[in-house]
Amino acid sequence: MFAAIVALNLAYVYALVLFNQWYGRFYDGLQNKDVTVFWREIRVFLVLAFFNIALQVLKFYVTQLLQLRWRAWITRNYLGRWMADRTFYEMELARYAGKEGTTPDNPDQRIQEDMQLFTSATMTLSMGLLNAVVTLVSFVGILWGLSGTTEFSLSGTTYQVAGAMVWLALAYCVVGTIITHYIGRPLIGLNFRQQRFEADFRHHLVRVREYSEAIALDRGEKVEHGQLDLRFGAVLRNYLQLIKQQKNLVTFTAFFGQAAVIFPFVVAAPRFFSGAIQLGQLMQISSAFGKVQDSLSWFVDNYDSVAVWRATTDRLTSFDDAIRARAAQEHPLERSEAPELQTDGLSLNLPNGTPLLVNAALSAKAGDSVLVQGPSGSGKSTLFRAFAGIWPFARGRVQVPSDAMFVPQRPYMPDGPLRVALAYPDDAAKYSDAQLREALREALLPQFADRLDDSDAWSQKLSGGEQQRLAIARVLLKKPRWVFADEISSALDAPAERTLYQRLSEMVRASGGAMVSVAHRAAVGEFHSQRWTLVPEADGAAARYRVEVVPSSAGTAAAT
Repeated sequence: MFAAIVALNLAYVYALVLFNQWYGRFYDGLQNKDVTVFWREIRVFLVLAFFNIALQVLKFYVTQLLQLRWRAWITRNYLGRWMADRTFYEMELARYAGKEGTTPDNPDQRIQEDMQLFTSATMTLSMGLLNAVVTLVSFVGILWGLSGTTEFSLSGTTYQVAGAMVWLALAYCVVGTIITHYIGRPLIGLNFRQQRFEADFRHHLVRVREYSEAIALDRGEKVEHGQLDLRFGAVLRNYLQLIKQQKNLVTFTAFFGQAAVIFPFVVAAPRFFSGAIQLGQLMQISSAFGKVQDSLSWFVDNYDSVAVWRATTDRLTSFDDAIRARAAQEHPLERSEAPELQTDGLSLNLPNGTPLLVNAALSAKAGDSVLVQGPSGSGKSTLFRAFAGIWPFARGRVQVPSDAMFVPQRPYMPDGPLRVALAYPDDAAKYSDAQLREALREALLPQFADRLDDSDAWSQKLSGGEQQRLAIARVLLKKPRWVFADEISSALDAPAERTLYQRLSEMVRASGGAMVSVAHRAAVGEFHSQRWTLVPEADGAAARYRVEVVPSSAGTAAAT
């Protein structure tokens, strides 16, 4: 397809050469008042015009198809690498460590918008540059031949310069390019920042939508309005600087372009008035000079677009570097499958490097039921993530049964049919309607049993308690042998919590598995046979907390 675009560009330049030759014949006919030549060249013009139009339409269509295919490929490539090995998750975690160089802002905007801008600008600029090069090669010989030999005297010596118009066009464009680069150089940084500020503004708008109810309940409209104004103010201030810089660039390029229109006539006028050339040749010189000048001025004419392209490329390059860095990063946590939960030398750090646990040795076998407790911020959820193998700031060894399901405190609810949200991430077709309805009823959501095909934004539609019950319904639907639960009942009332924990306990007991729960409420203790408590260490210790394992009988007594 790229070869077809190159061929179409060559054909387009050939059409321009034919037009240049047509100028000579047509204007000579006008000067000689030859009506036969006039009407003949009008017919020739119509043929050339239709040929040129067909080429441009076909070139546009093929170029857009190639751009579409390229965007599809590059987007899928980035998406695949961003989603692989939880890179997307680790890049977000790195923000808490303040590692700006490894945490590019707004990856969603870079994948969705920057890649579209990059492919579009690259195709447009590359095809324009190709066209400029081919046009220059095609017309520089024509202009050289039409220029003839120019004589001038300097210090009493007469000099002859062949192809003077070519040298003048070259000098004109070199000077213009240098001045353009000097004026437009700040545009690259301004465009880079503009894309970031726009993405930050859009991101906060999305957050307002996502947390609309919480903001409304907190009467936080003024605060969020202020935050949006702050971000939009950054957009406007940077854009104003961009406009001012573009104004300077447009001013120069406008002068540069207008001067180029009259310049060849001024230079060739003495030869025309002396009778050395006719009107047709004068128009050919003007046309050829314009094509050569346009080709040599490609950088001048496209500097603003090049600045946007460079800024977009820099954003994608930094995003790509971050993905590569995450992919190359070693994960000192060894995670493998085993019949029981077992940790050996497990150490956990916060993203900023602060140690939470050091060399923790924990184990749970089938039939056990473990309750993980501790103060807020002690690392209970971090331990949960380490069991799942997703915490990148951990080292040691973790063995987890293969048939295990991890349920977070805030479950993900995909938009779409309820059956899809219930079966996530499995294919909903894997389960019968009867199984789906039974899971909803067991999870105390009977009102949704007949709404499996209702489509909605469930993260917005359902209350916090309903979302947690739907997450538990997923567990009851899939019936894993091992369940790891992180505060899955924090939004539930006591009777619902008791009922659902009872059903989960019966499920894992019947399957010969176990349950490991993170929870604050003491009432949950009756469903667990042992307790792991994160106890604060004294100042100066190797870590902030240690895990205290309470024996089964003592744990049961303490919990009840």
